[in-house]
Amino acid sequence: MIERYTFHERICHWLTGFAYTYCLMTGLALYTPYLFWMAVILGGGPVSRFWHPWVGVAFVAAAVWMHALWRGDMVLSDADKRWLDSTKQYATNQDASLPPQGRFNAGQKVFYWLMYYGAIVLLISGLVMWFPELVPFSWRAIRPIFVILHECAALVTIGAFILHIYMGLFFVPGSLDGMLFGRVSRQWAKAHHRLWFEHATGETSRKEPLV
Repeated sequence: MIERYTFHERICHWLTGFAYTYCLMTGLALYTPYLFWMAVILGGGPVSRFWHPWVGVAFVAAAVWMHALWRGDMVLSDADKRWLDSTKQYATNQDASLPPQGRFNAGQKVFYWLMYYGAIVLLISGLVMWFPELVPFSWRAIRPIFVILHECAALVTIGAFILHIYMGLFFVPGSLDGMLFGRVSRQWAKAHHRLWFEHATGETSRKEPLV
């Protein structure tokens, strides 16, 4: 077994995930009456309305913390671009045909940047809706713009979040273990993140990368 994530990285990840999940549920409950049952199980409409923006601030703060931890690992490289051109092989579990990846593959990096910039848009648009009296121009004129921005950012991040959960739980077995316990098997690391495995262990794979 080798270390995949540090304790601080795992705490940051789960804090971000749980905060986002709460905002997702309360936001959908406030968005449509068909999903108001989510607010009911979370304490009711007034409780959800009160805590939604506060937990949203916590989500953004956790995302900024995550950015401080991982921004260096999330830069897209030429190998990542080749990986993105080979997503068909990834979707069909032909990992041997993919360019070797570092600590995070290109798909994880795209998800990260979607969530990071989505969090910024959600924060700015949410603050304008939260404190309309502080807006220095006509609230009635600009309110629809910020509401639409908030909704669009929410839809994009919700789609990415659902895909992230599916990939971590079902598509790539072993991923959840790394985030729960911080360690993964050497075989898993070598199969899914060969460049990171070689850097972490000092070992070099005998198999030449197929690019």
